[in-house]
Amino acid sequence: MSQYYGLGEVPLWNPSNGASRLFLRQAALFEEEVGLPSGIGPMREDEAQISPEVFETFVYALLAWRRRTQHAVMSALSDGFLATVLVLADRAGIVVEQPYRPSGDTTERRDIQAGPSAVSAIDPDSWEAGVRDRARELAVFMPR
Repeated sequence: MSQYYGLGEVPLWNPSNGASRLFLRQAALFEEEVGLPSGIGPMREDEAQISPEVFETFVYALLAWRRRTQHAVMSALSDGFLATVLVLADRAGIVVEQPYRPSGDTTERRDIQAGPSAVSAIDPDSWEAGVRDRARELAVFMPR
């Protein structure tokens, strides 16, 4: 069985139940992290509608949140979800600037990596290109 994410009558993604369940749980977690709703409606009869305006705001907030961390584990935990979200945004016709920098961005870093390897191999200015590359690769595995 599978579930559908759509924008009106336009199908955006048709994942398996397990992938959908994990995605929705991650969406709820990131809603809490960024303090905004995702725009992903409730799953009813194996279908969830996405509100493009609310989803766009969520995508930008998620990018801004991610941009503020240089923590290797947090990056690893969030970048897969972010790549999935970018595929959905693209399919919904949401154009996300490249690279994304919120207006007034002071690039204040939070959740910096600590410990013996505190000098992170993660370039804070190139992570987004990597996530976008991952989104392009992932899109092939996200049937509509």
